[in-house]
Amino acid sequence: MTKQHLDALLKAADASKAKDGWREIAAGRELTLYVAAGSANLTVSRITGVKEGAALLEARSAKGEHYVLALETVFAGAVDESNDKQRKAGFV
Repeated sequence: MTKQHLDALLKAADASKAKDGWREIAAGRELTLYVAAGSANLTVSRITGVKEGAALLEARSAKGEHYVLALETVFAGAVDESNDKQRKAGFV
């Protein structure tokens, strides 16, 4: 993934700069990153913050998981609505 690609993705997610170089995804949205290395594929979903380094991309999820990815292996991303909406009981 190029810096231009990542910047466009973060702009679509309305990401804002936070402390320590992290960019926080806007409330009500989540980011999904698609990673491939060799024949292995990985989908990293429910991302709420990212931090870009020279060759690495750090991502943290809504569950507190922390991922460190090689930026060159990330090939796509998607911005999704958050699934934190409360379900009502019964048939509503």
